[in-house]
Amino acid sequence: MRLFHSPTTPFGRKVVLLLLETGQQDDVEIVTAGGSPLDSGNMPLAQNPLGKIPALELDDGTALYDSRVICRYLDDRAGGRLYPEKPRLWRTLTLEATADGMLDAAVLMLYESRIRPEEKRFESWVEGQWAKIARALDMLETQWHDHLNGPLDMGQLAVASALSYLDFRHGQRAWRIGRPALAEWHATFSLRDSMKVTEPVG
Repeated sequence: MRLFHSPTTPFGRKVVLLLLETGQQDDVEIVTAGGSPLDSGNMPLAQNPLGKIPALELDDGTALYDSRVICRYLDDRAGGRLYPEKPRLWRTLTLEATADGMLDAAVLMLYESRIRPEEKRFESWVEGQWAKIARALDMLETQWHDHLNGPLDMGQLAVASALSYLDFRHGQRAWRIGRPALAEWHATFSLRDSMKVTEPVG
């Protein structure tokens, strides 16, 4: 299998975290890809017509895309280790969706500053994206403590990837302020070997 990925994409990082945590890293070749909405660069368009990464090309030549689809496939391949049985499954999926929504907003904020001409940037729109992230952070701080500190699952990997991306691209926002429990959880979770070897660079 081939995983089209970039060291800076938090969505791809989720997949690599899963590979490492389930011992499948040697089964997948990592192919570096990158681009933007304005320039597809070397994105895997033949595998994902939407021009996004990650995309996973299977041995038969077909492809899976969207990180959540890829993660479900790879976890199933490993025997279902990171998506638990019901009813906890619904919490895990909701947590993963929350983390992915935070990342969607964070990436849009980055595009606004990097792609849109300065004179056309819409700061209120940027702040609206951050407001989504802030609400999610507050919910993680107050309502998800037990789940985050429970058995390892994909929701935790997704949240860890999202929080690290906030540090990487939006560190000036200082998301830890007022959220001591979430900050402590992230600091401890970041000590995992899988987290250390997948720290974003670039």
